[in-house]
Amino acid sequence: MNSVAVITDPLYLEHNMGPHHPESPDRLRVLYKMLRESPVGQKVKRLSPRLATHDELQWVHSPAHIQHLADTKGRSVPLDPDTSTAPRSYETALLATGGLLVGIEAVMEMEADQAPSWNLRTPGAPEVHCAFALIRPPGHHAERDHAMGFCLFNNIAVGAEYLIKRHGLQKILIVDYDVHHGNGTQHVFFISLHRYPFYPGTGSAREEGEGPGRGYTRNIPFSGGQGDEEYLRAFEDTIVPLALDYGPDFILVSAGYDAHERDPLGGMNVTAQGFAAMTQKILEVAKKKCRGRLVLSLEGGYDLQGLRESVEACLGVLAP
Repeated sequence: MNSVAVITDPLYLEHNMGPHHPESPDRLRVLYKMLRESPVGQKVKRLSPRLATHDELQWVHSPAHIQHLADTKGRSVPLDPDTSTAPRSYETALLATGGLLVGIEAVMEMEADQAPSWNLRTPGAPEVHCAFALIRPPGHHAERDHAMGFCLFNNIAVGAEYLIKRHGLQKILIVDYDVHHGNGTQHVFFISLHRYPFYPGTGSAREEGEGPGRGYTRNIPFSGGQGDEEYLRAFEDTIVPLALDYGPDFILVSAGYDAHERDPLGGMNVTAQGFAAMTQKILEVAKKKCRGRLVLSLEGGYDLQGLRESVEACLGVLAP
């Protein structure tokens, strides 16, 4: 049985972009409630996050961008038409990126008694083979020098750099099944399934990366309305063969659930069982190629029932 960690913290509820904004604190309230009520919540370890450092953020973001967000501390500041800060958003964003790094570190350390003191709430816990960072704000739209699309810092991209720079890994695979293209993450190697053309306007099949990264991006665009069958076919025909051929040292997942059939923003028809099946296929690759080392990071998903069902189903795969 896998030992699965989840990263949670009440401070993630402090980022609030307004009473009618879809990326609301209620998204995590419903997930934290699920962990208390669902049997799967009894199977996972709870980890506390930490704040990401400026040095870690600068692997992905410009100093000017980091300082701009730091200057919003204590204030509500519009950043783009969809994205703004609340008084504690800067601290929450640091904790979101740092929360993902805690999950990565727990998986890399493996033995609980070897983990850093800030990492674990329960001493003497078993090995952590995979983790799910239940964090916000999300991150995959954040670019090097600006926030956008509900995202402040690019959590998953910082996570990939952390594995390279702190642990010396060379092959990091990022799979992004959020309905929106992860434009910020595309500057790191990744495979993305998403609706296109759609926000943010990037992600055509022709986009394969640039410069030294050319060929290290694979976009799988859908026109809209696709569901479990089409997504799983993409996994079977394209994603799994590519991933097995690449042979990653570690797999990160931008786990967005706005392709769910109930989601008000996505226009797709994936079910909770579909997300679980995708997670199962990713886990199988991780077990074959990188000793099961896998960390998911929450991205989108704006129907609360669909979000709860989908995350619960995915955790059920990770912690059967």
